[in-house]
Amino acid sequence: MGRLKTHWLQILTHIVSLLPLAILIWDFRQDRLTANPIQEITLRTGSYSLILLLLSLACTPLNTMFGLKSVSRLRRPLGLYGFMYACLHTLNFIGLDYGFNLNLLREDVFGKAYIWAGVIAWLALLPVAITSTRGWIKRLGRNWERLHWLVYPAALLSVFHFLLLVKADRREPLLYAAAVGLLLLLRLPGVRRVVNKLRDRLKFPTFLAHSG
Repeated sequence: MGRLKTHWLQILTHIVSLLPLAILIWDFRQDRLTANPIQEITLRTGSYSLILLLLSLACTPLNTMFGLKSVSRLRRPLGLYGFMYACLHTLNFIGLDYGFNLNLLREDVFGKAYIWAGVIAWLALLPVAITSTRGWIKRLGRNWERLHWLVYPAALLSVFHFLLLVKADRREPLLYAAAVGLLLLLRLPGVRRVVNKLRDRLKFPTFLAHSG
């Protein structure tokens, strides 16, 4: 009970991150994935990956603005879950959509920009995911932070990938693009100084600051 009280936010993060996968599996077993289940799986896993990636990127600004240290600890699990869905997204595309036919896939890769954007985004996230352990943080030192800046171009490429896929209503990918732009803006030193001054002047709720 004491562990639940102390780590409830992390436990909730794991539950919320895995819930979309559970719903996807349930819908698949119940044959509720529309007339084109492969496309539906691709869209869902891509959206889940992008949302979790953005939530991961939002953890540091939230800590900076509101002093929510417990939220900053969620950055790694949210990012890893985002990468997990990106892997499922890629595996579904290669396995179910192309039936692991590498020749056919190679032909399409050279002719479709959205595939290039998706592949490069996944490759950018790969070293970030691999080096997310405490051991790698110690080994890389300051280079760890430089390497993990790859998350931002990966997020931009993921949004671009989504934007190229959408044929008509592009409001959703544009909304994601605006979110990535805002998160990048909040990382600029000048903007961070202004945010810190505002935080010091205003009193924000700190009920999450010591949980986690």
